[in-house]
Amino acid sequence: MKRPLFIALDFPTAATALAFLDQFPANQTLAVKIGMELFYAAGPTIIEAVQKRGHTVFLDLKLHDIPHTVESAMRVLGRLGVRYTTVHAAGGHVMLAAAKAGLVAGAKEAGLPAPKLLAITQLTSTDQATLNVDQQIPGTVRDSVVHLAQVAQASGCDGVICSAQEVAAIHQAVGPDFLGITPGIRPAQATADDQQRVMTPTAAAQAGSNGLVIGRPITQATDPVHAYQQLLTEWSNVNHD
Repeated sequence: MKRPLFIALDFPTAATALAFLDQFPANQTLAVKIGMELFYAAGPTIIEAVQKRGHTVFLDLKLHDIPHTVESAMRVLGRLGVRYTTVHAAGGHVMLAAAKAGLVAGAKEAGLPAPKLLAITQLTSTDQATLNVDQQIPGTVRDSVVHLAQVAQASGCDGVICSAQEVAAIHQAVGPDFLGITPGIRPAQATADDQQRVMTPTAAAQAGSNGLVIGRPITQATDPVHAYQQLLTEWSNVNHD
Protein backbone atom coordinates (compact mmCIF):
# COMPACT_ATOMS: atom_id res chain seq x y z
CA MET A 1 0.00 0.00 0.00
CA LYS A 2 2.53 2.53 -1.20
CA ARG A 3 0.04 5.32 -2.05
CA PRO A 4 -3.20 4.60 -0.21
CA LEU A 5 -6.62 6.09 -0.68
CA PHE A 6 -8.11 6.22 2.81
CA ILE A 7 -11.88 6.19 3.22
CA ALA A 8 -12.75 8.42 6.18
CA LEU A 9 -15.17 6.42 8.33
CA ASP A 10 -16.85 9.46 9.84
CA PHE A 11 -19.79 7.58 11.33
CA PRO A 12 -21.44 7.99 14.75
CA THR A 13 -21.44 4.29 15.71
CA ALA A 14 -19.50 1.10 15.11
CA ALA A 15 -22.62 -0.51 13.64
CA THR A 16 -23.00 2.11 10.90
CA ALA A 17 -19.28 2.03 10.09
CA LEU A 18 -19.20 -1.75 9.79
CA ALA A 19 -22.42 -1.81 7.77
CA PHE A 20 -20.78 0.63 5.37
CA LEU A 21 -17.69 -1.57 5.04
CA ASP A 22 -19.80 -4.66 4.50
CA GLN A 23 -21.09 -3.18 1.22
CA PHE A 24 -17.66 -3.87 -0.29
CA PRO A 25 -16.61 -7.31 -1.58
CA ALA A 26 -15.34 -9.52 1.24
CA ASN A 27 -11.99 -10.03 -0.49
CA GLN A 28 -11.35 -6.32 -1.10
CA THR A 29 -8.74 -4.79 1.19
CA LEU A 30 -9.38 -1.15 2.01
CA ALA A 31 -7.42 1.60 3.73
CA VAL A 32 -9.67 3.43 6.18
CA LYS A 33 -9.32 6.40 8.50
CA ILE A 34 -10.91 6.22 11.94
CA GLY A 35 -11.26 9.67 13.43
CA MET A 36 -12.42 11.20 16.68
CA GLU A 37 -16.16 10.74 16.21
CA LEU A 38 -16.04 6.99 15.64
CA PHE A 39 -13.20 6.26 18.05
CA TYR A 40 -14.81 8.22 20.89
CA ALA A 41 -18.09 6.39 20.26
CA ALA A 42 -16.72 2.87 19.92
CA GLY A 43 -13.20 2.84 21.38
CA PRO A 44 -10.43 0.40 20.41
CA THR A 45 -12.95 -2.35 19.63
CA ILE A 46 -13.79 -0.66 16.31
CA ILE A 47 -10.12 -0.89 15.31
CA GLU A 48 -10.08 -4.61 16.05
CA ALA A 49 -13.32 -5.16 14.12
CA VAL A 50 -12.01 -3.31 11.06
CA GLN A 51 -8.66 -5.12 11.20
CA LYS A 52 -10.43 -8.49 11.36
CA ARG A 53 -11.97 -7.61 7.99
CA GLY A 54 -8.43 -7.26 6.65
CA HIS A 55 -8.39 -3.49 6.30
CA THR A 56 -5.53 -1.07 7.03
CA VAL A 57 -6.31 1.44 9.78
CA PHE A 58 -5.21 5.07 9.95
CA LEU A 59 -6.14 6.30 13.45
CA ASP A 60 -6.58 10.06 13.26
CA LEU A 61 -6.89 11.47 16.79
CA LYS A 62 -4.71 14.58 16.31
CA LEU A 63 -3.04 14.51 19.72
CA HIS A 64 -1.99 17.90 21.11
CA ASP A 65 -1.01 18.24 24.77
CA ILE A 66 2.05 18.51 26.98
CA PRO A 67 4.86 16.17 25.88
CA HIS A 68 4.49 13.67 28.73
CA THR A 69 0.75 13.24 28.14
CA VAL A 70 1.21 12.81 24.40
CA GLU A 71 4.04 10.31 24.86
CA SER A 72 1.92 8.24 27.27
CA ALA A 73 -1.09 8.30 24.95
CA MET A 74 1.00 7.37 21.93
CA ARG A 75 2.44 4.44 23.85
CA VAL A 76 -1.12 3.10 24.14
CA LEU A 77 -1.89 3.76 20.47
CA GLY A 78 1.32 2.02 19.43
CA ARG A 79 -0.06 -1.24 20.81
CA LEU A 80 -3.19 -1.20 18.62
CA GLY A 81 -1.66 -2.37 15.36
CA VAL A 82 -2.73 0.68 13.35
CA ARG A 83 -0.61 1.68 10.35
CA TYR A 84 -0.73 5.48 10.75
CA THR A 85 -1.65 7.97 13.46
CA THR A 86 -1.55 11.74 13.95
CA VAL A 87 -0.35 14.51 16.23
CA HIS A 88 -0.53 18.31 15.86
CA ALA A 89 2.72 19.84 14.62
CA ALA A 90 1.79 23.05 16.47
CA GLY A 91 2.65 21.25 19.71
CA GLY A 92 6.31 21.86 18.92
CA HIS A 93 9.41 19.76 18.47
CA VAL A 94 9.62 18.46 22.05
CA MET A 95 6.05 17.18 21.94
CA LEU A 96 6.53 15.67 18.48
CA ALA A 97 9.68 13.82 19.55
CA ALA A 98 7.88 12.56 22.64
CA ALA A 99 5.01 11.34 20.48
CA LYS A 100 7.39 9.38 18.28
CA ALA A 101 9.15 7.86 21.29
CA GLY A 102 5.88 6.76 22.86
CA LEU A 103 4.59 5.30 19.62
CA VAL A 104 7.75 3.28 19.00
CA ALA A 105 7.84 2.05 22.60
CA GLY A 106 4.20 0.94 22.56
CA ALA A 107 4.59 -0.93 19.28
CA LYS A 108 7.74 -2.64 20.54
CA GLU A 109 5.93 -3.79 23.70
CA ALA A 110 3.23 -5.35 21.52
CA GLY A 111 5.71 -6.91 19.10
CA LEU A 112 4.37 -4.81 16.24
CA PRO A 113 5.93 -2.48 13.67
CA ALA A 114 5.65 1.15 14.73
CA PRO A 115 2.87 3.10 13.00
CA LYS A 116 3.81 6.01 10.75
CA LEU A 117 3.55 9.26 12.70
CA LEU A 118 1.94 12.06 10.69
CA ALA A 119 1.88 15.64 11.92
CA ILE A 120 -1.10 17.88 11.25
CA THR A 121 0.11 21.13 9.66
CA GLN A 122 -2.84 23.43 8.94
CA LEU A 123 -6.28 21.88 8.65
CA THR A 124 -7.76 21.96 5.15
CA SER A 125 -10.61 24.02 6.62
CA THR A 126 -8.10 26.80 7.46
CA ASP A 127 -8.03 29.73 5.05
CA GLN A 128 -5.85 32.83 4.97
CA ALA A 129 -8.13 34.86 7.24
CA THR A 130 -8.29 32.10 9.83
CA LEU A 131 -4.50 31.84 9.87
CA ASN A 132 -3.81 35.57 10.14
CA VAL A 133 -6.77 36.78 12.20
CA ASP A 134 -7.88 33.88 14.39
CA GLN A 135 -4.51 32.20 14.90
CA GLN A 136 -2.52 35.46 14.71
CA ILE A 137 0.08 33.76 12.49
CA PRO A 138 1.56 36.12 9.89
CA GLY A 139 2.38 35.10 6.33
CA THR A 140 0.67 32.68 4.01
CA VAL A 141 -0.95 29.34 4.72
CA ARG A 142 1.66 27.69 2.53
CA ASP A 143 4.53 29.24 4.50
CA SER A 144 3.02 28.01 7.76
CA VAL A 145 2.46 24.50 6.41
CA VAL A 146 6.00 24.19 5.03
CA HIS A 147 7.50 25.46 8.30
CA LEU A 148 5.48 22.97 10.35
CA ALA A 149 6.53 20.18 7.99
CA GLN A 150 10.18 21.08 8.56
CA VAL A 151 9.65 21.01 12.34
CA ALA A 152 7.89 17.65 12.06
CA GLN A 153 10.66 16.09 9.98
CA ALA A 154 13.36 17.36 12.34
CA SER A 155 11.41 15.85 15.26
CA GLY A 156 11.26 12.34 13.81
CA CYS A 157 7.81 12.30 12.20
CA ASP A 158 7.31 10.23 9.06
CA GLY A 159 5.17 12.78 7.25
CA VAL A 160 2.44 15.36 7.50
CA ILE A 161 -1.21 15.87 6.83
CA CYS A 162 -1.60 18.82 4.49
CA SER A 163 -3.63 20.12 1.60
CA ALA A 164 -2.58 18.84 -1.80
CA GLN A 165 -2.03 22.50 -2.67
CA GLU A 166 1.05 22.50 -0.42
CA VAL A 167 2.49 19.02 -0.93
CA ALA A 168 4.86 20.00 -3.75
CA ALA A 169 6.31 22.83 -1.65
CA ILE A 170 6.72 20.45 1.29
CA HIS A 171 8.61 17.89 -0.80
CA GLN A 172 10.80 20.66 -2.16
CA ALA A 173 11.61 21.80 1.39
CA VAL A 174 12.10 18.45 3.14
CA GLY A 175 12.62 15.89 0.38
CA PRO A 176 10.46 13.39 -1.54
CA ASP A 177 10.58 10.59 1.06
CA PHE A 178 8.70 12.61 3.70
CA LEU A 179 5.03 11.67 3.36
CA GLY A 180 2.40 14.20 2.40
CA ILE A 181 -1.05 12.70 3.05
CA THR A 182 -3.81 14.92 1.76
CA PRO A 183 -7.43 15.31 2.83
CA GLY A 184 -9.71 17.89 1.24
CA ILE A 185 -10.05 15.75 -1.90
CA ARG A 186 -13.16 16.29 -3.99
CA PRO A 187 -14.16 15.00 -7.44
CA ALA A 188 -14.67 17.60 -10.14
CA GLN A 189 -18.05 19.36 -9.77
CA ALA A 190 -18.42 18.16 -6.14
CA THR A 191 -19.18 20.60 -3.34
CA ALA A 192 -16.30 21.61 -1.06
CA ASP A 193 -18.47 21.23 2.09
CA ASP A 194 -16.51 22.82 4.99
CA GLN A 195 -13.15 22.39 3.25
CA GLN A 196 -11.29 25.46 1.98
CA ARG A 197 -8.17 24.11 0.25
CA VAL A 198 -9.42 21.32 -2.00
CA MET A 199 -8.17 19.38 -5.05
CA THR A 200 -9.32 16.57 -7.31
CA PRO A 201 -7.61 13.16 -7.06
CA THR A 202 -5.90 13.71 -10.42
CA ALA A 203 -4.54 17.11 -9.42
CA ALA A 204 -3.41 15.76 -6.04
CA ALA A 205 -1.57 12.89 -7.73
CA GLN A 206 0.10 15.27 -10.14
CA ALA A 207 1.12 17.52 -7.23
CA GLY A 208 2.89 14.60 -5.55
CA SER A 209 0.50 13.51 -2.80
CA ASN A 210 1.58 10.26 -1.12
CA GLY A 211 -1.95 9.32 -0.09
CA LEU A 212 -5.49 10.66 -0.14
CA VAL A 213 -8.16 10.91 2.54
CA ILE A 214 -11.71 11.02 1.17
CA GLY A 215 -14.88 10.93 3.23
CA ARG A 216 -18.23 12.32 2.17
CA PRO A 217 -17.79 11.90 -1.61
CA ILE A 218 -17.66 8.15 -0.87
CA THR A 219 -19.59 7.62 2.37
CA GLN A 220 -22.54 9.81 1.33
CA ALA A 221 -22.66 8.64 -2.29
CA THR A 222 -25.73 6.83 -3.60
CA ASP A 223 -23.45 3.92 -4.50
CA PRO A 224 -20.39 4.13 -2.22
CA VAL A 225 -18.62 1.14 -3.77
CA HIS A 226 -18.90 2.61 -7.25
CA ALA A 227 -17.84 6.06 -6.02
CA TYR A 228 -14.79 4.56 -4.32
CA GLN A 229 -13.78 2.58 -7.40
CA GLN A 230 -14.08 5.66 -9.60
CA LEU A 231 -11.91 7.74 -7.27
CA LEU A 232 -9.39 4.93 -6.84
CA THR A 233 -9.12 4.52 -10.60
CA GLU A 234 -8.60 8.26 -11.05
CA TRP A 235 -5.95 8.29 -8.32
CA SER A 236 -4.18 5.17 -9.60
CA ASN A 237 -4.14 6.10 -13.28
CA VAL A 238 -1.91 9.12 -12.79
CA ASN A 239 1.84 8.60 -12.96
CA HIS A 240 2.96 9.56 -9.43
CA ASP A 241 6.66 9.42 -10.12
